[in-house]
Amino acid sequence: MPFLPTTREEMLARGWQKPDFILVSGDAYVDHPSFGHALIARVLEADGFKVAILAQPRVADLGDFYRLGEPKLGFLVAAGNIDSMVNHYTSMKRPRSSDVYSPGGKAGLRPDRATIVYCNKIHEAFGGRYPIVIGGIEASLRRFAHYDYWSNKVRHSVLSDAGADLLLYGMAERQMRQAARRLSDGLPLEGIAGSCVLADEMPEGALEIPSFMAVRDSKAEYARAFKTQYEEQDPIRGRTLCQRHEKKVLVAYPPAMPLSRQELDEVYALPFERRAHPSYAVMGGVPALKEVEWSITATRGCFGGCNFCALGFHQGRIVQSRSEESLLGEAAALVKQKGFKGYIHDLGGPTANFRYPACKKQLELGSCKHRQCLVPEPCPNLIVQEHEFASILRKMRGIAGIKKVFVRSGLRFDYMMLDKDETFWRELVEHHISGQLKVAPEHVSPGVLRRMGKPGCAVYEAFRQKYEAMNERLGKEQFLVPYFISAHPGSTLKDAIELALYLKRIGHQPEQVQDFYPTPGTLSTAMWHTGKNPLTGEPVYIPGGEEEKLMQRALLQFQNPLNHALVRRALRKAGRADLIGYGPRCLVPPEKGGPPKLREGKRAQPKQRRARQGR
Repeated sequence: MPFLPTTREEMLARGWQKPDFILVSGDAYVDHPSFGHALIARVLEADGFKVAILAQPRVADLGDFYRLGEPKLGFLVAAGNIDSMVNHYTSMKRPRSSDVYSPGGKAGLRPDRATIVYCNKIHEAFGGRYPIVIGGIEASLRRFAHYDYWSNKVRHSVLSDAGADLLLYGMAERQMRQAARRLSDGLPLEGIAGSCVLADEMPEGALEIPSFMAVRDSKAEYARAFKTQYEEQDPIRGRTLCQRHEKKVLVAYPPAMPLSRQELDEVYALPFERRAHPSYAVMGGVPALKEVEWSITATRGCFGGCNFCALGFHQGRIVQSRSEESLLGEAAALVKQKGFKGYIHDLGGPTANFRYPACKKQLELGSCKHRQCLVPEPCPNLIVQEHEFASILRKMRGIAGIKKVFVRSGLRFDYMMLDKDETFWRELVEHHISGQLKVAPEHVSPGVLRRMGKPGCAVYEAFRQKYEAMNERLGKEQFLVPYFISAHPGSTLKDAIELALYLKRIGHQPEQVQDFYPTPGTLSTAMWHTGKNPLTGEPVYIPGGEEEKLMQRALLQFQNPLNHALVRRALRKAGRADLIGYGPRCLVPPEKGGPPKLREGKRAQPKQRRARQGR
């Protein structure tokens, strides 16, 4: 199936005078199911609509917005696969030097707050004559009045700032189809599950949350509003929420029901090219494609409940998965594709070893409002089932032309520890790891882990030991790479030191450390802004200022000589100067002088040599 048209000439070659929809995207056009604009465009195409793609239009003038002419039904706008502010800036608010979703990785091809800017340009070019529907992660997580880390203030709903007619949140295939049919039939857009509109009055029966004005001026009101948003994020028991802005009322309808297995199979069976548009070849292609080109998405949704993750607010807590036949069929099709070398780089999703809803009642009564599935302790109703995934992996690697199938997306290690059947463990370790397995314990301090919504360190320790034992039993030399977050709400310097000491004990030095990034829509971001847990009212320590954030990150990489000065400063500030020196528990050497000289004839032990070399 050819690429969707991106120019007027390509439209005319198809015999189109005008498209039904013009889809404006902040990402380069990659016709692959890992890119949201491709998914939505192909879904609409399957329903008989004509969709043209306007990727990364320049906003200095209106020229690009006139390129495709006028649509018949309206504009669809999304900032891209990542929030445009996260795409542009580090957690320290410094500009990034590249953009993997742009041709050649070039930065600066989309504006800050791209959803708002694109919509304003459409208004400017076409004078409000066409409806605008916004979606994608940026719109989804900013649908209510929200704390914006980059401006350090509470902003309106993005729907209000963009002046759009409809906001679709979540993955949105179902609600996009409904909206398209209504626009085609001239029907109103109100009432679609998984959408938001601006209205003059609250609809009957809706639940009102504190207004934009209230949450802007009061952190207590912000916490109260967020608590309700968090608790009502469920397609079965969730209620319509309303939030007053200055002139309009934001009406957020309950989330859409997740797609069934058959519906998900149908979406991924659509005729994707699985390539970047040919026009980008001279610019070096689109780097983000390299990460997913030979990967297969198996699932959506996550009941893991990590507080710093926006997935529950976007895809929801009800896990959806594709059938074995669908996954094996896509793998067999990859074998025939030009450039495939026999390796499927990833089979998974947000959490690869989740394939079903957490329990039987989740699809009948919804997710529990005041209970997580895995923390602080696993729910007794939790269904642990990994043998189907193991079976799919086994059959996929048996397809002619496939040499290896890797699982590189997230694996929930505490869920694996609950599985009494070791079939998946053995399959994974023996056949599906590319030398190292990445998991995310995130921290070791009990207080920090509780605020993260992660299991206690003892669970990770048990997992680590079991993984090492399994590798030894199978004669494998494979490593475990744990991910950690620094400066999360609740993390003090003492907590960071506790983590550094743990890393020293297990002999691991992270090559990269993820600083906590307060992105819209997460519980952790609400803690960051308000200084309390909105669900409990409990006060939460917030790491203060850039210096403390740098100190916490440096502690996690204490062996790097470039970090020694910061680590010493952090240790003294926390009252732990006893960890400065050359003792077995010390993290850094003192300022002056080198390590004690070894007696002639004695060699430094490997750990000592590595420490001196900053490894």
